[in-house]
Amino acid sequence: MNKLANVPMKTLVKQERIQEMVKATLKNKADQFLTSLVSIVNSDQTLQDVDQVSVIESAMVAASLNLPISQDLGFMWIVPYNRQDENRKWVKIAQPQMGYKGYIQLALRTDKYKKITALEVYEGELTMWNPLTEESDYNPLNRKSDTVVGYMGHLELLSGFEKTVYWSKQQMEDHKKKFSKNYDRPKSSWNTDYDAMARKTVLKNLLSKWGIMTTEMETALTNDEVAQQPKDIEAEETHEEPKNAKELLANDKKDVTPAKPNNAKSDTKGKDDSNEQSLFGNEPKVPTKSK
Repeated sequence: MNKLANVPMKTLVKQERIQEMVKATLKNKADQFLTSLVSIVNSDQTLQDVDQVSVIESAMVAASLNLPISQDLGFMWIVPYNRQDENRKWVKIAQPQMGYKGYIQLALRTDKYKKITALEVYEGELTMWNPLTEESDYNPLNRKSDTVVGYMGHLELLSGFEKTVYWSKQQMEDHKKKFSKNYDRPKSSWNTDYDAMARKTVLKNLLSKWGIMTTEMETALTNDEVAQQPKDIEAEETHEEPKNAKELLANDKKDVTPAKPNNAKSDTKGKDDSNEQSLFGNEPKVPTKSK
């Protein structure tokens, strides 16, 4: 277990290594970021019970995308998650979860979109849908009830390219059960705001397959709903000066070994770094599977 995992957030953000890491990434926005993070954790008991370093890591994903981490705004959430560590012990960690507003925001920044939307389809509104030609007969004036039967997403680029997708309610249910690790928990986003999660799922599918792929979009798709690996920060050692923000936090404790006499036997047992991972997880890669 990370030695800093249970340190209260309001204390953790005062750690020199934490502040150096955040300032290296956010520059003059670092103080505002840390203040917001403390406020978020203080207002959410579920986040107080998880590895606090993983909370910071999750929030840094949002910061790298320049998205607000306020839980109420819905651009990105920090979600607690139970997982087993390398010793098969259950631990609570945090993971970043994109909201549909976050995906729309990243798409708009490209200045390539003429239209982009996702919405609920109610009973009676859609009388015909051809997935091959994407022809549909959709009319919101024909709504018969407040029963949601599916979800549609649509994008149009300034170049003229258009794409429309439709997911039935059953398709969404199947997706939820297959990919969401905690969909059946009372405080799961699927239970607290099902429609928002469904719109996000449709947009994520639409943008990852047919949208403009930018570095920010790639980062969002790669890190969305990916649990942040707890790290034993205090145990990581190095003899080199930290080179970037990722290393600042990882090098919290340096190995200072007294010099041995000339006739002392040399210790040939080196440190095995082969299983170490970056504090922020693996390097982003182009996603090959959409949710």
